[in-house]
Amino acid sequence: MQDFFLKAAHITKRYAAHTALNDVSICVPRGKVFGLLGPNGAGKTTLIRIINRITAPDSGQVMFDGHAFRPEDVMQIGYLPEERGLYKKMKVGEQAIYLAQLKGLSKVEATTRLKMWFDKFGIMPWWNKKLEELSKGMQQKVQFIITVLHEPPLLIFDEPFSGFDPVNAEMLKREILELRDKGHTIIFSTHNMSSVEEVCDEIALINHSQVVLSGHVDEVKERFRTGVYEAVSKDGSLQSVDGKFCVTQHVQSGDLHTYTIQKEDALTNSQLIGAVASCIELRSISEQMPSMQEIFLKTVQHL
Repeated sequence: MQDFFLKAAHITKRYAAHTALNDVSICVPRGKVFGLLGPNGAGKTTLIRIINRITAPDSGQVMFDGHAFRPEDVMQIGYLPEERGLYKKMKVGEQAIYLAQLKGLSKVEATTRLKMWFDKFGIMPWWNKKLEELSKGMQQKVQFIITVLHEPPLLIFDEPFSGFDPVNAEMLKREILELRDKGHTIIFSTHNMSSVEEVCDEIALINHSQVVLSGHVDEVKERFRTGVYEAVSKDGSLQSVDGKFCVTQHVQSGDLHTYTIQKEDALTNSQLIGAVASCIELRSISEQMPSMQEIFLKTVQHL
């Protein structure tokens, strides 16, 4: 039986005439990265604010580590909001120590941990600079460090890669996965699908205030299989075979021919490979699994 660190059950939240969340339920597995996905305005941030006790639901319940959510549980959460909120005029190190103490660390312990993280992120020279002197990317690094510093069991990152260049985004991905491997439970909220497959173990897709798709990333992709394959050969003679497969595209590049093939539903993968190999000398053949971006668009646009 799967162990869930956090459960939100039948959460509804309304603001005047607008329903932000409508009977939303999610289960976040312990020690995994849970992707909270959806377009802008879908309700992701409202749900995160409820989990953080920043706002209360109109109905529904949040279970935290096996019990009903209590005010003191907030200290067990590290939250990186989409709207970053550090003090521009304060020195970076001084501010980080202050915020770490609010999370229960002593000044000595906070300073030791901060210097380790600042060295790791290559920002130690900025310790005595004012935050306003840092680039947006540097400020993001500081806020990420402050979020994880007290090593809470639950980490919530809302659009964590916003403002990062590709190199720093990749570094942050590695850190998130390392935190997961150390046992932290992570909620990763985004509308950008490019990093979901690399980072997330399970996902829930929210659209129009409701959960419209959820499950393990591999299981979700399995549900959206299309039976499309790509075959590569030096032979340019492959044609469709009735009852087995249809060649929908043929592209030649140098002496290699790449075919896009639509498999008939009744055919197994082994049978398809055999059928194609009986027609041409295969260099390679692979199933074209849908990306999370394609699944996201198909699900959202279908509704």
